[in-house]
Amino acid sequence: MRGTKAALSIGLLAIAIGLSPAISFDGTRTPGDATVAVPLPGSPVNRSADDLGSATPLAPVPLPPGAIGPRQAAPSPYEAFRSGTQALRQGRTDQAIAELEYAAEQGVPGAIWKLGRMYADGDGVAKDKARAYEYFRRLTMMYGDDSSDVPHARFVANAFVTLGQYYLDGLPGVLKPDRHLAREMFRYAATYYADPEAQYYLGRLYLFAEGAQQDAIQAARWLRLSAEKGDHRAQALLGEMLFRGDQISRQAARGLFWLILAKDSAGPDEGWITEMYSSAIAKANEGDRTLAHKYLEDWLKRRQ
Repeated sequence: MRGTKAALSIGLLAIAIGLSPAISFDGTRTPGDATVAVPLPGSPVNRSADDLGSATPLAPVPLPPGAIGPRQAAPSPYEAFRSGTQALRQGRTDQAIAELEYAAEQGVPGAIWKLGRMYADGDGVAKDKARAYEYFRRLTMMYGDDSSDVPHARFVANAFVTLGQYYLDGLPGVLKPDRHLAREMFRYAATYYADPEAQYYLGRLYLFAEGAQQDAIQAARWLRLSAEKGDHRAQALLGEMLFRGDQISRQAARGLFWLILAKDSAGPDEGWITEMYSSAIAKANEGDRTLAHKYLEDWLKRRQ
């Protein structure tokens, strides 16, 4: 596994060339050939410091206590991250972006991920997948080798999954589709982080031979891991495979059970799951239905 990880890190390093923006510092000084005016002797600006004429020196004026308040310290990167997410929830998008970008520049993983998701989903900003790609790529390059137990691991795992999706479909003008690299992104997140969404996509790749040789056993394995964690899309595909006995041993009741779970969680735009369920329930016999509901009762009891 670590060998795969090392290979992936090398590949990510190759695609990350040019990631960090160049930073320049612009100072101004007097050119070497410039003429500097020198005061002439006897001129007003050349008078002695003791030659005050008849003027009375001004005495220092004491300031009352508290006249000058304490200097305000700049917020820490993590304070900026928290303030930015709060501003985003309150609809103050401009302030949110400014604070999140400050935190992201200081390397706060949650801020980098949040900006990536905002541009990926069009959340408060115009959707810009190319810009989202840069944020997610930066996050994986900076933190892809961290332990899977750190608090920001979920952000990094999601970044790998989203990059996998981008490589799977490509980004016009930015990325050409690369299903092999997409599979490696999904595999890394599926194995190192045990991410259920990555396991679902990896199972799909093996099931439909997208970027990988078709392998129903591998597909069922990854889909089951994801389904057990509650991904309803994985539950639907696994249920369909088991109910039909599609290149694996047929388990109609078990397949129907997974399809029932998937149908109950499907969104309005996931009609394909409802169609799979309706087809299976129409073909199932009474024994399959009874056993499927027994599996469902056991599932719900384990999660109480």
